[in-house]
Amino acid sequence: MGSSTLILIGVVVLVAALAVAAVLVLSRGGARFRLDIGGQAPRAAGGNDTSAENTFKGRLRGLGVFSGSIIGILLARLLSMQLVSGNEYSQQADFNRTRTVTSVAPRGRIFDRNGVELVGNRPSLTVTAHNDVASDDVELQLLANLLGMPKVAAKRKVTDSSQGAQSARTVSVDVTRATVAFIQEHADTFPNVLIEQRTQRAYPQGEVACHLLGYTGTVTQDQIRASQQSGSGLTYESGDTTGQAGVEYQYEEVLQGVRGEQTVYVDANGNVTDYSTSVPPEAGSDVELTIDLTLQKAAEQALADGITRAKRANPTCNSGAAVVIDVTNGEVLAMASAPSFRPELFVGGISQDDWDALSSDDAGNPLMNRVVSGQFVAASTIKPLTTFAALDHGIANVDSGFVCSGWWTGFGQAYGKWCWKHDGHGGIDLRNGITYSCDVVFYEIAKGFYNSSTQDGMQETFRNWGLGSTTGVDLPGEAAGRVPDAEWKWNYFSNYSDADRQWQGGDYTNIAIGQGDILVTPLQMCSVYMGIANRGTVWTPHVLRGVLGRGDNGSMLEYQPKTHVTPTEDPSYMDLVHSGLEGVIYEESASMTAHFTNMTTRVAGKTGTGEHGNTTPTAWFCAFAPADDPKYAISAVIDKGGYGSTSAMYVVRDILGAIFNEPDTSTTSVSDGTR
Repeated sequence: MGSSTLILIGVVVLVAALAVAAVLVLSRGGARFRLDIGGQAPRAAGGNDTSAENTFKGRLRGLGVFSGSIIGILLARLLSMQLVSGNEYSQQADFNRTRTVTSVAPRGRIFDRNGVELVGNRPSLTVTAHNDVASDDVELQLLANLLGMPKVAAKRKVTDSSQGAQSARTVSVDVTRATVAFIQEHADTFPNVLIEQRTQRAYPQGEVACHLLGYTGTVTQDQIRASQQSGSGLTYESGDTTGQAGVEYQYEEVLQGVRGEQTVYVDANGNVTDYSTSVPPEAGSDVELTIDLTLQKAAEQALADGITRAKRANPTCNSGAAVVIDVTNGEVLAMASAPSFRPELFVGGISQDDWDALSSDDAGNPLMNRVVSGQFVAASTIKPLTTFAALDHGIANVDSGFVCSGWWTGFGQAYGKWCWKHDGHGGIDLRNGITYSCDVVFYEIAKGFYNSSTQDGMQETFRNWGLGSTTGVDLPGEAAGRVPDAEWKWNYFSNYSDADRQWQGGDYTNIAIGQGDILVTPLQMCSVYMGIANRGTVWTPHVLRGVLGRGDNGSMLEYQPKTHVTPTEDPSYMDLVHSGLEGVIYEESASMTAHFTNMTTRVAGKTGTGEHGNTTPTAWFCAFAPADDPKYAISAVIDKGGYGSTSAMYVVRDILGAIFNEPDTSTTSVSDGTR
């Protein structure tokens, strides 16, 4: 029998004894009676004895009952405190004399697919201070002067107790060794100032893959509240560093380490008197990406060279994107976006001057990852899908023929439209419509849909191939693009007349050649060409290859590829499109072909030129290789880059040169007549 049970029994017996004693006292204390017989029937008299003796005894008994009740209540409360709530009060007592102080954990590192470090951690000398500094005006002023910050800013940092009253407060990071030496040499002047060696994010590759990797920053109050409500187990304290973009943001829960904890004993004033148990901080897990650093550098250089080439004709051209995907599993091997930025600008907090420079109108929005967030008209790169739509819905067949005179009047002379080749292509079939990018072929397909019973058939095919929705890539900020239809137009142009809001034949002709209101991302178009290369399977693009166990213990988690969409096309339709795309490379233009015949690997691809009214067009080029056994899909876009064959084509060719170690040796200049 336990001690708690014995105590309980003893208390019960004691309370019972007190109750019995009270009953006995009351039973002995009844009123006295006497008989008055006086010749009459006996009757009771003196039932209320108000003598002084009996009154005193009654009060004494009442006092006994009252005292017994009080003692019983106190004993019951004591019983509750000792047995029922003992652990709770013990914990409260411990809390009153102990505090938990946390320490920052290093973030996990990020590697490319070959183990090359893309993002790491470097040591950082950090000045911290106890809150006593805030009450010492001289020490605070000297510290502020030494660190080169206003006194009020230093005081604000020293009084920030969000990490715990007993925690040393971070005052400045990345301080110089000279500053550290001065503080240590004058310890009597700075008795409450400490030097800690922490870690800060390091980007050994500079700007390479900056959009893909992202950057870190100080946690915001919204992120703190979100972490507390998410139930993920990852919580933040004020001052923590978190991922704000790219992989740093996407895999925050993996990269973020676990804070260390130190239990300390404090006195009534909160001063630390002793130290107890401690748990060291645990670094975040390392992440391995699908990116190949060598190919990434080549893609970025190719994009930069393509933009430079386009600038010769249009000095305002300064942005573009390129992406390479392994068509066998959806791995993103390279992802380039321009203009770029330096991620280290955000380490320790970005300065106002740097932020103003990044956000200025002339900067060209360098923080935007145009591969996943940039939306452009698809231009002629969409023509293979228009071909599938025509074949799927019976608008055309593999033997259909067309006549291109250069000027098309299928909807009447008043609504005539030019083919890009104004003198026309003459008689042409569907396959050569892709190869020579004949607009008239696709105007005829648009007219067929306009007059058919399946007026949304073209849009249905586009959506089946993944346009108008996100690809599911594991990066933040992906745009869905847009596949316009009659309902969209009616709602979007709500301020226009009913007649202008109606879906017209011209809307079909626009989207059939990738112009007008259709919008796509470079990642979507690369995924489309991945699907064409695979004859139907479109894998979900992904940048994560695996999560490495802490302490270099090998792979802990490997990414499992999954399909995004699986459009089904007749094999004969696929043969036609494949043949047409190879024809683009080797038949459309002798000057462009010269840049591919110097490769032993055969390529299939498509140019595109996105019109924007009177502004310089957007240049596109999408391709896959090897054409007979595809392994890679590539898309490149240069905003205001002109014709696809004169700028974006060079980007893709240089990337292919890096992949197959067959650089472009041709000096032939591509004419402006190919799109």
